Amino acid sequence: MKGKTILIVEDDERNIFALTAVLKSKEPVIHTAKDGIECLQKLRTLSHIDLVLLDMMMPRMDGYETLREIRKDEILKNTLVISLTAQAMKGDKEKCLEAGANDYCSKPIDINILIHKMVKLLV
Repeated sequence: MKGKTILIVEDDERNIFALTAVLKSKEPVIHTAKDGIECLQKLRTLSHIDLVLLDMMMPRMDGYETLREIRKDEILKNTLVISLTAQAMKGDKEKCLEAGANDYCSKPIDINILIHKMVKLLV
């Protein structure tokens, strides 16, 4: 993941800190956004994002609406997205994939699984 650009979209500072701390050893370039609105702004203004880690439950614009907006946008529609959700209930994975996620990871996040999924998408 060295040199890959990752956008972490998460409204909880603790989760941003934890993900950033763990991913740093893999040497990606990390950007953050606090909600879907900020995510879309960053996707449209930063030169390139290789992968988005997208929390599904956020204020203002949740992950589902954000995913739908990404997939509707001609420029952004092929953006790689892994949805992250604390709602590990039956059907949540399908709901995330249906909204447009490339993959899904439930919270609490097993970092080894997340990194495996990230590497798989980024190769």
